[in-house]
Amino acid sequence: MNEQMSGVGQGSGHLKATFAAGCFWGVEAAFRRIKGVISTRVGYTGGHMQNPTYRDVCTDTTGHAEAVEITYDPALLSYGQLLEEFFRIHDPTTPDRQGPDFGSQYRSAIFYHDDTQRAAAESSIMQLEKSRRYRQPVVTQVVPAREFYEAEEYHQQYFEKNKGARCHI
Repeated sequence: MNEQMSGVGQGSGHLKATFAAGCFWGVEAAFRRIKGVISTRVGYTGGHMQNPTYRDVCTDTTGHAEAVEITYDPALLSYGQLLEEFFRIHDPTTPDRQGPDFGSQYRSAIFYHDDTQRAAAESSIMQLEKSRRYRQPVVTQVVPAREFYEAEEYHQQYFEKNKGARCHI
């Protein structure tokens, strides 16, 4: 397994986590404010097209999800805490939809980088189901992290660049 796939970031002791929870602008903004998050980048993953653009992904034919790749310091922030935030900021019971946005690119998905992340994600979903927090079943996909294609620059840290912009989150 290469360094990117194992979740380890560049030998720094930092780890990676990748989540899809609807429009990536709001998802990125929510994670950026958490202590222990080193960096974020928005992009596309989980599809079959190489080097997709935003325009490609918006056709809902590439199979990609709008996602956020997070680099975090596990000494300051646990993967479990990231999962808590992930489930707090979106509705994991709506297939291919978040707020007014719909299509498979807006699906709820956890792209795990190693078996520890996979187990934590599956356990978190089981706990959510057991808690009956939601009336509908959790439809969040738990799938291996694959190639992550960084979105166009104007999407990166969108809310910081566009004061007053809005999102469903």
